[in-house]
Amino acid sequence: MAGVYLSYPFCAQKCTYCNFASGVLPKELEPRYRSALLREIAAQDWNWTPNTVYLGGGTPSLLKPDALLEILKAIPGAPWVEATMEAAPGSFNRETIKAWRTAGINRVSLGAQSFVQTELAKTGRKHTPKIVESDVAALRAEGIAEINIDLIAGLAGQTLATFRESLDWVEKLAAPHVSVYMLEVDEDSRLGLEILQGGSRYGAGAIPTAEAITDFYELAVERLATLGIARYEISNFARPGSESLHNLKYWRLDPYIGFGADAHSLDQGRRWQNFDSVTEYVERVTSGGSAKSESTDAAPHEERFFVGLRLSEGVEPTPAEWRRFEKPFARFMDAGLLERAGPRIRLTPRGVLLSNEVFEEFVNL
Repeated sequence: MAGVYLSYPFCAQKCTYCNFASGVLPKELEPRYRSALLREIAAQDWNWTPNTVYLGGGTPSLLKPDALLEILKAIPGAPWVEATMEAAPGSFNRETIKAWRTAGINRVSLGAQSFVQTELAKTGRKHTPKIVESDVAALRAEGIAEINIDLIAGLAGQTLATFRESLDWVEKLAAPHVSVYMLEVDEDSRLGLEILQGGSRYGAGAIPTAEAITDFYELAVERLATLGIARYEISNFARPGSESLHNLKYWRLDPYIGFGADAHSLDQGRRWQNFDSVTEYVERVTSGGSAKSESTDAAPHEERFFVGLRLSEGVEPTPAEWRRFEKPFARFMDAGLLERAGPRIRLTPRGVLLSNEVFEEFVNL
């Protein structure tokens, strides 16, 4: 079954660590963007019916209920097996949640990132741990039980003790799903660029070492496991039955179509990406042009292992793949980075920490 991703790149503030094509954009652009988004959706040849929908961004939880309903009504297949809303803590209330439920939303991903106020202050996030707690209670009261909590390992000033404090909050909230992302350092975020330039703004001078970030991640793996929240993908952990069905499509190379600025798609052996500039996206779609900025053939062997090995279940190679990748398989198994599990091959715990080294091998073959 296929999935649909909807990009809503508007935010109330731009977080320092964010490297997505989103931000604080002119208010007058918002209605034009929604119109372009609806136009792109209407132009889709729906010869299939999606069973998952995912609203990301950006901060789609800022969408007005009537606007959200209009967008989701344009997507066939309701009620979907899973419809996820990414939400910034404190950006919604009980009435908003009721409207989400009416529109078909049954899963919410909260961008908590940390439960330590000093760490949050350096990211640009405005919420507090108590706000996240209140949001979780409100979601459950309105019938949304599938809730994800996002955490970042590697925030400015973070220590093993403060990261443990965030994990304590995860336990307190009894979250069924947790995402733990190790801080990405690149020039696409303000923090990343500051670090690369050797500056000190945004807490760049207080970023933990790579070794410390690895320790935070391993602590999360161990602690979440004791709570019955198992790692099923490198950055994602869930209680049985609470895995993200939509995101599993990405890692299993199932088809999905993305709508909106910087949205990505995969279907029938082709990958394509929409323009990442919101203004350019709106102008092109409004004028009757294509939202696509580029399109390429998918590389099935490379991608199958590049994304499939991210999953704890690993990949089941075909006989031809066992022959083709015999040498790298053997080398990584000898190095303790890969292991066999019946007919499948998967990363070992050590392999997870050195996964990029493994992935690069398959991309370069």
